[in-house]
Amino acid sequence: MKISNLLRLYEQGHRDFSEVALRGADLSRIMLISVNLTGANLMGANLSHAFLTKSNLSHAKLNWANLSCVKMSDAQLNNADLTRADLSGAFMVKSALKRT
Repeated sequence: MKISNLLRLYEQGHRDFSEVALRGADLSRIMLISVNLTGANLMGANLSHAFLTKSNLSHAKLNWANLSCVKMSDAQLNNADLTRADLSGAFMVKSALKRT
């Protein structure tokens, strides 16, 4: 999916983007509140300084993603693959990071 399409749909009120493919996408400084990105492919994506509060990224592929300074309070990252992800400066208060 193109970022412009995702943003357009988000502005129209859509919040369910589960299984979306955004591998390597530049989502830096993007603001997506209460969005469902369950199972999304965000491998290598740039999410630095993004605002993803109350979002669900469970089972998302975040390998090699840049999550530096991301704001993800009250987010769900259960079983997300964070292998080699950069979480430096990430704000993840009250976020779930469980592995089952």
